[in-house]
Amino acid sequence: MSASRRSGTTDELGPDEPGPGREGSGGSDLLAALLDGMDAALCAFDADGTVTHWNREAERILGWTAAEAVGRAGFAGWAVRSADAEEVEARLMSAMDAPGRQVHEFALVTKDGGRVLVRTQSAAVRGPDGKPAGVYCAFSEVHAQIDLERSIALSEALLEDASWGVVLVDADLRPAVVNAHAARALGAGRTSVLGRPLGELLSQGVEELESALTHVLAQGAPPAPAEVWVSVRTPEGERRRCWRSGFVRLASPLAEEPVPLGVGWMFEDVTESRQGEQEASLLRFRAQQLHRAARAAAECEDPAEAVTVHLDFALAGFADHALIDRVADGTAGDAEAVGPVRLVRIAATPSGAPGPSRLVGRAGLPVRYGEGHPAVQCVVRAGSVRASAGSAAAEEARAWALSRQWPADAVHALCAVLRSRGRTLGAVTFLRGAGRSAFERSDAVYAEDVAAHIAAALDLAGLTGRDG
Repeated sequence: MSASRRSGTTDELGPDEPGPGREGSGGSDLLAALLDGMDAALCAFDADGTVTHWNREAERILGWTAAEAVGRAGFAGWAVRSADAEEVEARLMSAMDAPGRQVHEFALVTKDGGRVLVRTQSAAVRGPDGKPAGVYCAFSEVHAQIDLERSIALSEALLEDASWGVVLVDADLRPAVVNAHAARALGAGRTSVLGRPLGELLSQGVEELESALTHVLAQGAPPAPAEVWVSVRTPEGERRRCWRSGFVRLASPLAEEPVPLGVGWMFEDVTESRQGEQEASLLRFRAQQLHRAARAAAECEDPAEAVTVHLDFALAGFADHALIDRVADGTAGDAEAVGPVRLVRIAATPSGAPGPSRLVGRAGLPVRYGEGHPAVQCVVRAGSVRASAGSAAAEEARAWALSRQWPADAVHALCAVLRSRGRTLGAVTFLRGAGRSAFERSDAVYAEDVAAHIAAALDLAGLTGRDG
């Protein structure tokens, strides 16, 4: 048997007639190496139906070696049952006269007598004159082909029709492929995000996300999804979102050892549900604080002490500082009140070490508030007023706070009016530092509830003559 027969190919050229582009049997050896390196099983037939090529994958599937297969006339009697041989051969050889490739499924017989259902793709082999000179046939087990097709279909469905975001991130932590849902979530087009650093797409949360991706590349997928809060840069501005994310490491199936190709990142937007849960939790906490404050204030013999009790309970998780200013010389905001509003500081949180609020201002001297001061506006309007230094620099924010007679670290303010028995008694001011967000409408509602309790205690203190 010739060397070419042993390697799974026939050599139609004579031993002294090297073909184009090869020297001696070098071309045959190269062809054999290429065929044996293929992942698909491959065999070929000449125009008479004789097997001319047989690679290692075909040997793995059916058990027949190249030495046993090459040179046989068709599959009859060895690779196909005799009853099916004529039909199978006709279907395979029909590719010589058909354009393109043909796909068939039929059962082949293994060397040990078993049967394997395979899917074949066959096409004509053209000779130098352009006429069909034979047929090549690539085949694989049907279940393996179906698994491959399912994998491809799943990938395409995830990247086209999935109702959650899918992003393939390369080893440099840059998006390589995104589906339509992910592109919308990132506020950009499917191609415009490719290859860009995540820091250009997200303004907040990018460090946490990149840390998670790096961990997956090094250690593999985490055992459970993770929720990541991010701020997405969009043409309309930044959007705060919460993404419930799952990660899987992608490795090349062609390498002998796993080589990370990147990370598959899948996420869904759970912002609304998480915000709803946070708001519900916050409402429960604030309701409990109001209840505890009312219980504690009811035990105070001095109504003025009850004022500070309500103030201290309200501060927890809500603000960094609080002030209470009482209207000087009677009431304000009533029909008979005339002249500018003057306010006297009667209670405040400590400016140094944390501790309970203190009653101050027993001298009764008015605070130096200007006409446009938020506390004054609150009293005049008999409604809540919010103010903020915004994104001002630290020195500007400090000057903003000091000019309003507030602690130097105050950046956000909320003033709620104190009213009892149809009279305006003053205002309570809550202050937040730079580490907190600005007050919102829901915060004003809570402050108004606290102010109602403080006003009742303050009114009672005035009736008993025990106010500051």
